[in-house]
Amino acid sequence: MAITTGMVVANNYYNQPLLADMAREFGVSEGAISDVPMLTQIGYALGLFLIVPLGDMLKRKRMILIDFAFIIAALISAGWAPTPAALKVSSLFIGLTSVIPQIMVPMAAQLAEDHNRGKAIGTVMTGMFIGILGSRTLSGFIGSYLDWRSVFFIASGIMAVLWLFLKWKLPEITPDFKGSYRQLLLSIVDQFRNRPRLRLAALRGSLVFASFSVFWTTLVFLLETPKFGMGSREAGAFGVVGIAGAVIATVVGKLSDTMNKNVIISVSTLIAMISWIILGFGSGSIVLLIIGALFLDLGIQAVHITNQTIIFENNPPERNRINTVYMVLYFTGGALGTFIGGIVWQHFGWTGVAAAGFGFGALTLLVHGIWRR
Repeated sequence: MAITTGMVVANNYYNQPLLADMAREFGVSEGAISDVPMLTQIGYALGLFLIVPLGDMLKRKRMILIDFAFIIAALISAGWAPTPAALKVSSLFIGLTSVIPQIMVPMAAQLAEDHNRGKAIGTVMTGMFIGILGSRTLSGFIGSYLDWRSVFFIASGIMAVLWLFLKWKLPEITPDFKGSYRQLLLSIVDQFRNRPRLRLAALRGSLVFASFSVFWTTLVFLLETPKFGMGSREAGAFGVVGIAGAVIATVVGKLSDTMNKNVIISVSTLIAMISWIILGFGSGSIVLLIIGALFLDLGIQAVHITNQTIIFENNPPERNRINTVYMVLYFTGGALGTFIGGIVWQHFGWTGVAAAGFGFGALTLLVHGIWRR
């Protein structure tokens, strides 16, 4: 489940180190091409709302295997995109279909025992984080030696191989929900309305992921300035730094089974804010950028894991719909961070990027401090 989660979620992030290459090929501005990751994240949010709840209603394995066919088609379409508009539409559908990880996480929570639920979630989330961060390294490397289109074609091949393994090994799980699809979607609103801890976790998650997205959307633009003279390969290599921090997911999962979760979230958010101070001074130093990226990944991942441990406490039967509420807001925050990152980079440079990232972290801490009870 961790391997599947990592490989599928990577589809949403292959584009980030390649944005400058895409802009050059199509002859558009960096700000215009930054719509590609934004639309991918918007598509992911739509998929979370329209597809993930079906995990409570349909047989999980069959649903996952069907969805994989659409993932492969969307990736091939992106690789063939003749115009920026076609690429943006394909990116929307890549995000829409690549929601399998958000079905795997509730499965892990469902299968785990109560005293090990945080650990199980952390294990699967480690795969997700490695996929998110490793995808940038892989796409940056391929993009520098081949081209950005090759990344999407190779990704479609990876999905086809993974489909075979899932058909062979993934167990089937019987659904819990017996109503109609309309009733299923309407019940998502009830989860949001009746679960205040879910609302708070979703808001915290959206703000910290906005901070995370600000960095990864604009990093390649900074590295391509004359001060660094780097490109997609070096931007992607920063994913290796994050992978080192992704190991924290399992550790935080274990801690959240025993420690005060509010304390973990407060400390983790402060770490993310401190990372932006380091990154702000790192506009001319690759060492400071690496250190800042590592601390940013640590803080964001710790908040996210703890949030998910909170919302899946007591193994609720509505686990997929609960995850839908959380992840829709989470990736909506990511799309907002991508949008803000592109704007502040164009108008205020790296100083504006650092201020925006720090600001999202400060908002997270403020929201948590006011409403955590």
